[in-house]
Amino acid sequence: MPRDARATRDRLLRAGARRFAADGIDAARTRDIVALAGQGNDSAITYHFGSRAGLLEAILRAGVHRMDPARATDLDPADLPRIVAAIVEPTAAELRTDHGRDFLRIIAQLAGRAGVRDHDLPALLHGTNLARQLTLLETACRTALPEPVALERIAGVIGFLTTALADRAVRGDEGSLLGHDAFVTDLTAMLTAALQAPVHAPATPRP
Repeated sequence: MPRDARATRDRLLRAGARRFAADGIDAARTRDIVALAGQGNDSAITYHFGSRAGLLEAILRAGVHRMDPARATDLDPADLPRIVAAIVEPTAAELRTDHGRDFLRIIAQLAGRAGVRDHDLPALLHGTNLARQLTLLETACRTALPEPVALERIAGVIGFLTTALADRAVRGDEGSLLGHDAFVTDLTAMLTAALQAPVHAPATPRP
């Protein structure tokens, strides 16, 4: 790709992330993204990404790939706390950069579409270390929980994790009671405890 085209593409990625994070993935306007990227024509998004949806997918894919090397670690399938930490820590590291904070605010809007309950992860996660970690998480949970309970809890944990990180992305460290490391440690402990809570409701699968 020519240098100028690559620079334009990068500006559109940054602008798209900012507007999707601030305005919402459904409400962000193409013309605002293009203007923020310093482009004069809405067709710039179509040219580089095929569509507005293609731009969003490229932003998400970039974030997933950015975190993937930090997820390339061996994990014991029986060590639930360590598996949770291995999922949380690279995700929380996105809080340290502007584009990472935008990414966290975007994925919080998509947590309900993760496909965990139906074993149908989004295509952009296929073959990633995050997908492997989620499989290990399910294996660890199902040693103590019926499958429907395990999957519901994992889906709930994903929702809580992404919401908590998106909230901190907006408020920043200065607006929080805990520093970054203490926040991540406490968040990991809370999520682990939620997954390990006793089962009180009957594990009746949906009809």
